[in-house]
Amino acid sequence: QVQLVESGGGLVQAGGSLRLSCAASGSISSIYAMSWFRQVGGGDRDSVAAISSGGTTNYVDSVKGRFTITRDKSWNTLYLQMNDLRPEDTGVYYCAAATVGGRAYDYWGQGTQVTVSS
Repeated sequence: QVQLVESGGGLVQAGGSLRLSCAASGSISSIYAMSWFRQVGGGDRDSVAAISSGGTTNYVDSVKGRFTITRDKSWNTLYLQMNDLRPEDTGVYYCAAATVGGRAYDYWGQGTQVTVSS
């Protein structure tokens, strides 16, 4: 079992920055990838950034050059640095973990709200 707790969301003006954090606990040695997902309203949760155990990162095109995903070596904490925020970045951000032997992204945090005003 892995427990995930996000923090760092809030209200920011367009052009501003926020840093999200995701604290992981439990069987973190089984994690091989983590991702930040965004959900707008009642829509699907879409991945905006992901990072593997080898450090490979992937971003959705809309955030490339503005968002940076990082983690500490032991998977204790995942970060998402968000710069030059836009109103379309608004949503609930969730961190998720993929573990060895499990389905992809089978552990999720409770989410943190990010609101970008124009």
